[in-house]
Amino acid sequence: MNNLSIYCLTLNPDHLDLIKKINYIPVGLGERNFSNEWMRDIAGKNISKKNSSYGEYTFHYWMWKNNLERINTEWIGFCQYRKFWIKDNVDKKINNILDLDNILLKEIPEKFQEYESIIGEPLFVNKFKFKKFIKRNFKKMILSPSLFFNKKKRNLKFHFDFWHGDGNLDKAIKLLELTDRSDFTNFMNNNTSFNPHNMFICKTKKILKEYYENIFPWLEKCEYEFRTHDLKGYGMQRIYGFLAERYMSYWFQKYTKYKTMPIYFKDISDFKRRY
Repeated sequence: MNNLSIYCLTLNPDHLDLIKKINYIPVGLGERNFSNEWMRDIAGKNISKKNSSYGEYTFHYWMWKNNLERINTEWIGFCQYRKFWIKDNVDKKINNILDLDNILLKEIPEKFQEYESIIGEPLFVNKFKFKKFIKRNFKKMILSPSLFFNKKKRNLKFHFDFWHGDGNLDKAIKLLELTDRSDFTNFMNNNTSFNPHNMFICKTKKILKEYYENIFPWLEKCEYEFRTHDLKGYGMQRIYGFLAERYMSYWFQKYTKYKTMPIYFKDISDFKRRY
């Protein structure tokens, strides 16, 4: 019996057959017309109207409030229509949905049973190309040139401040419970990588519930803190999703015995014409 349920999130109703083909659970986000074959974040207690700023977390909120007890597999995971968990890194070209299906994670191997969570392989923010910084914030580069030439100084805090507003991270961290405030600060100041894309796999509903009980009260406080801010542009409009992404890395590393696995980038829309 398969020991893993993976929910595949998308904004596109046309992805239904493709997601069903890989035997993942289709989740439709946003306001488009999804059929009743989809799981949605709009029924019961929900925050679906906040999808533009919360991203994937509107579904996580719905899962927390409405669906946790219905999960009947030991492991629970999440992916996206263009980011997938795979068993091993691959170097061959994926040409069709069957090729993709063959490399996807479908169950947790026995050798992973000692772990409590799986998160993506780390993304190093100090390896971003120099021209990306010039394009994003030339003024900040001029005022603090050493940050751009010294990769060791480009920690997670620097990266977040650069892309999501100076000082916003500090404001958000002050809203955390005391047990996490100092540790999360150290995590952001002392690391140059995080586990990206808000993708994770939990062993047991208990761990997932504990994570939700930490992340959502904090994000609600952040909403109130930033209520007067002009949250425009991708980096600011989705600030709660980006805060959650950093906190997710910290939380699973601190509170669970974790394993990292590769995430494969492939937009399943590419297969729509061939399937």
